[in-house]
Amino acid sequence: MGTLFRSQEMALCQFFLQSEAAYCCTAELGEIGAAQFRDLNKDINAFQRKFVNEIRRCDDMERILRFLEKECQKEKVPVLRLGENPMAPMPRELVDLESTLEKLEREIKEVNVNFEALKRSNLELLEMKYVLKKAQQTFELDGMAVLNPESKSDTELLGTGHDATQVHRGVHISFLAGTIPLIKVEAFERLIWRISRGTVLLRTSNIEFPLEDPATGDEILKATFFAFFQGDTLRVKIRKVCEAFRATIYPVPDSPAEIREMSIQVMTRLEDLKTLIGHTQQHRHMVLLASAKNLDLWEIKVQKIEAVYALMNCFNIDTTQRCFIGEAWVPHQDMEAIRLGLLRGSEKAECSVPSFITPIKTAETPPTYHKTNKFTSGFQAIVDAYGVSTYREVNPAPFTVITFPFLFAVMFGDAGHGFIMACLAGLLLWKEKAIMAKRDKGEIATTIFGGRYIIFLMGLFSIYTGLIYNDIFSKSFNIFGSRWYPRTSIYNLTMEADKLAGATFQLDPTPNALLGSDYRYEGRYSIGGPYPFGLDPAWAMSSNKINFINSYKMKMSVIFGVFHMAFGIVLSCFNHTYFKRRVNIICEFIPQMIFLMCMFGYLVILIFYKWTKFDASTSGCSPSLLIGLINMFLMKNEPNPKNQDGTECHMFKFYNSQRVAYSTVRAAGSDTESVESGQSRSPTSVPDEGGHGDGHNEGFADVMIYQGIHTIEFCLGIISNTASYLRLWALSLAHSQLSEVLWNMALRKGFMMNNIGGAIVLFTIFAWWACATFGILICMEGMSAFLHALRLHWVEFQNKFYQGTGHAFEPFDFKKTHSTARLDQD
Repeated sequence: MGTLFRSQEMALCQFFLQSEAAYCCTAELGEIGAAQFRDLNKDINAFQRKFVNEIRRCDDMERILRFLEKECQKEKVPVLRLGENPMAPMPRELVDLESTLEKLEREIKEVNVNFEALKRSNLELLEMKYVLKKAQQTFELDGMAVLNPESKSDTELLGTGHDATQVHRGVHISFLAGTIPLIKVEAFERLIWRISRGTVLLRTSNIEFPLEDPATGDEILKATFFAFFQGDTLRVKIRKVCEAFRATIYPVPDSPAEIREMSIQVMTRLEDLKTLIGHTQQHRHMVLLASAKNLDLWEIKVQKIEAVYALMNCFNIDTTQRCFIGEAWVPHQDMEAIRLGLLRGSEKAECSVPSFITPIKTAETPPTYHKTNKFTSGFQAIVDAYGVSTYREVNPAPFTVITFPFLFAVMFGDAGHGFIMACLAGLLLWKEKAIMAKRDKGEIATTIFGGRYIIFLMGLFSIYTGLIYNDIFSKSFNIFGSRWYPRTSIYNLTMEADKLAGATFQLDPTPNALLGSDYRYEGRYSIGGPYPFGLDPAWAMSSNKINFINSYKMKMSVIFGVFHMAFGIVLSCFNHTYFKRRVNIICEFIPQMIFLMCMFGYLVILIFYKWTKFDASTSGCSPSLLIGLINMFLMKNEPNPKNQDGTECHMFKFYNSQRVAYSTVRAAGSDTESVESGQSRSPTSVPDEGGHGDGHNEGFADVMIYQGIHTIEFCLGIISNTASYLRLWALSLAHSQLSEVLWNMALRKGFMMNNIGGAIVLFTIFAWWACATFGILICMEGMSAFLHALRLHWVEFQNKFYQGTGHAFEPFDFKKTHSTARLDQD
């Protein structure tokens, strides 16, 4: 809590690193991750800095690592990620690592080239196998039996009027055979027919099994073709068409015996090639498997080396070329750890002259640094999304841990839905380590996982508020026994069943000496007094349920809103006290608090007064809160009317001395506005504290104008902010009503069927109801309540004390460097 309440104190320090130990010391600072360095060479081009060659070498090694990782993914070789964090390697290890990676790259590329060539040869042999098989089927009868004499097109090719077989013996017919992609067959046939004017006989046949592209590994569909023609002119034309369509032509003999002999040779070569491909693939797999074991380790080392050299490019070098000088913002509490890190770096580099750090004074505003853990980081992210807190001002994050899920639960308010939400978040917490080890989670999944603790608390608080509302999946539970007990002597319950079903009974909570009361004020059957926890379940069956719950939740929203805003104003006092702005305490904090308390604080008091002062017997004469608040501003003091029995009916005044209280409150409010409009507020920037500040003063006229605007904004904002808290009531009502509608329209109808078919219908309806509950009531309504709770914190709460004009502390940290590099790769 203490480390989160304000940002940590920072100091601008100067680092003096000996040239022999500069690399090791910088690497130690990256492991500590507690120094935000400044670029002292902004005027120098990135390509003209000292270590640009080393950074280029690191970029080349990262390229090789990406290539190896891509090859592992192709081969489906898992990259071993043990979560290790090796130290940054020494500069001399850079050469060894570079040579190892280059050797691996050359070997993998050579294997890939050979493997692709073997697969291409295998593809050609497979295509030739199918071509020969089709040729054997075509020529299996005798010679050119493909020319069927009964075919009209065939006889036209050879001539008409005589036996086609006789014509064939005197004419020499040539043919070309090959394969072509299946999607190009139709266009290929059409073009062959056009260039030959129908004098070429073309026969195609689809290859039954898909083939594999040797370059991409994708499946391709092909077909075999045979083109029969006469003359060399058509041969040349057909070859050109085949080249245009990327068809492959294979030499096929024209006798069945030669075709069988060539088929045997092709099958033998295929078997040998298959064995060779298997050995090549096994060798490639073994090389990638050995690389995958060290791939993550090499990646971390290269990233650390590159980060060290990139930071050393931001250092200045003294005239003797023996010392690197750098400047960085450092938290006070980490100063000793950094000194020890510099000492370890000097010892590792075996440097006799130690490197050291010294604080320097500056007028610049330091960065804001809040030390968080995995639990508080989500809530701090909510605050930082509005704006990074100004240096050393009060941080809303520790209070947001409680107020954010609570306000969400007030709007969500269902124990059943909250239980489901808490279980889902609990599953993320249970599998936390396994999920964190995964690299590619996706943007939405990463956001949800980062807010797992927020979701878990929202679920727990929703269970609590749901029990307060006595609302569990839109149903109420009678756990402690209802305090409403109808008097059978008054309500005739012996009427017929059809009349009883539509009857309406008015339960009277007013105590009566003769007839008693429908409400158990005292023990009856060992049960009496108010319902122990939450709302009485009898309200779930009442016809005026909405009127009662609306009144209750509306007043509750105003109470929570006033307390929340008052707490924000109180936190502004902590800022004024810390920055020694005593004038702001007198002229800003006190007037703001008086103005809020005299208006809405008084309204909260009236709410509690009305709850405790008036009971069922006097509820008919209870005053209106809204009319009472309006009368306070209008200074109306209307007398209360008399009842028939002569007692006073409090229709206009809550109490007898209300006129005096109204005058006092209004006078205090007027004085507050006048004081606040004439106050002298210090500049919004951080004052000079501990050597830091912006060092400029505002004139009196500027302060008066600024404070006049600020006063108008605050006075109008208090009214609008209080009204804005009514969203707690509105969203709670909408959520409960939508849940009740889903129950009545879906699940209730299934329970109304009292036969065997009702079980099947109930099973189907329950599935629909469960999906609608999760998708609409939990996900969509949960997102709506989340956004409204976010607005209440950003606008209504934080604007009372939080400026949010700072800039975040971004230290040189190897962990952040590695995670950022992974995100860039993803």
